[in-house]
Formats: sequence, structure tokens, C-alpha cells
Amino acid sequence: MKTINNNTEFDALMAGTTPVVLDFYAEWCGPCKALLPVLESAGNDYGDKVVIAKINVDDNPELAAKFGVRSIPSVFLMKDNTVVEHFTGVQSRAEINKKIDKLIAADVANPSH
Repeated sequence: MKTINNNTEFDALMAGTTPVVLDFYAEWCGPCKALLPVLESAGNDYGDKVVIAKINVDDNPELAAKFGVRSIPSVFLMKDNTVVEHFTGVQSRAEINKKIDKLIAADVANPSH
């Protein structure tokens, strides 16, 4: 799992072509700690098909504001710099796998397909 520490790292990540799962979290957040191993495990399973990155909202308030994060954990599934799906709170591994599968299959350029 990648850690995004600033806008430069975020922009570099978004410049890539690999789908991205962004996890906005805080160290003090219990549900965030519960979700973290689930996302890490998914990242290991999907390998280079998806990038899973975490962003600490306390260290990166401007990125949290850019995404309108109001509660954490807040997860954004992105492809081609477009939010395909967003959820807050803890989700099961099965649900997260479904969302990542959908993300990988998403055709953002041609959403009607």
C-alpha cells in the first residue's frame, strides 16, 4: 500500500494509467484501522492491476478538502482521474473486491459500454 504525503505525490499517482483506490484515514480513527488490513490484503491480491494508496487527512487537509471528505474512512475508487465509486466506513473484503473488480472493468471514456 502506497502512502501519499503531499500534492506532488498525489499528482504523480493520478498521472498514471493504473486504477487507484484512495483511502482517506487518520491515525486516531478506529474504523480506519479496521479497514486498513482489508485494503492492504486486496492490494496484495490485485498486484499491479490497481494502486491502493492511503492519505492521512490530518497531514493532508488540502487533499481531503479537494475530495470533500467529511467522514473517515472515506474511500474513492478512481480511473483516468475520475471517481468511479466512493464509500465511507468499513466494508467487507468481499464488497471491496466487487468494487475493485468493477473499477478495473470500468470504461470511463465510454461509460455507456
